[in-house]
Amino acid sequence: MAGLHTGSPIPQALTVHSHSAVLEVVFSDGAQFRIPFELMRIYSPSAEVQGHGPGQEVLQTGKRDVQLVALEPVGNYAVQPSFSDGHDSGIFTWGYLYFLGSQQDKLWADYQARLAKAGVSRDAAMPEKAASGCASH
Repeated sequence: MAGLHTGSPIPQALTVHSHSAVLEVVFSDGAQFRIPFELMRIYSPSAEVQGHGPGQEVLQTGKRDVQLVALEPVGNYAVQPSFSDGHDSGIFTWGYLYFLGSQQDKLWADYQARLAKAGVSRDAAMPEKAASGCASH
């Protein structure tokens, strides 16, 4: 398996723990992370979540109980998860998985702050999608 950057840590093992709803990733540098499916879903690198530029991010809610239903390899540099809510367009590079794992505390804090700023609950239903020019699903 090759990473996108020479010398970047690459996964040595990926284990889906459905009961505890985490993806366990062991990297070549010895780092090991248990990344909750919810964190993966709310920070999916897809255009549907991230938008097409700064400030276009879509706050994800109602993802606490999301499950990982499939995890497909993408070349030698990433995986593409399919989630139980139908989201399957995010491609998680090895570097992005490392980022999610290593920055979990900060990402959760940022997410809580964004929820508070928007005045919504983590468990609120996602608003109905408006028609847009984004073919992201």
